[in-house]
Amino acid sequence: MKKLFVSSLPYSVDDAGLAAIFDGYGTVVSAKVIMDRDTGRSKGFGFVEIEEDEEAMRAIKELHESEHGGRNLIVNEARPKEDRPRGGGGGGYGGGNRY
Repeated sequence: MKKLFVSSLPYSVDDAGLAAIFDGYGTVVSAKVIMDRDTGRSKGFGFVEIEEDEEAMRAIKELHESEHGGRNLIVNEARPKEDRPRGGGGGGYGGGNRY
C-alpha cells in the first residue's frame, strides 16, 4: 500500500470527491481531505492510500499537474510524518517572590 500527498485541490472537493479522482487508478483504501480546525473548510490538500504500489505510481504519473476544478493537482508520494514539537510551550509567569 502506498500513501499519496495531493495538494492544490479545489476547495469544493471532499473525501468522497478525492477518492473519486483516484478511483480509476486502483483500489483506494482511504482518501482524506484535510480541514481547517477553526473554519471547517478544506485546506486544499489531502492524502490518498492506494492498495497496490504500481497503481499508485501510475496515478502519480497521470494525475500530477492534471487539471481538476480549475486547479492543477500536485500529486506525490507522501513522506513519513515528522515528529515536531507542539506549540504553546513556556506559558505561565516567571518565578520569584510575589509577597
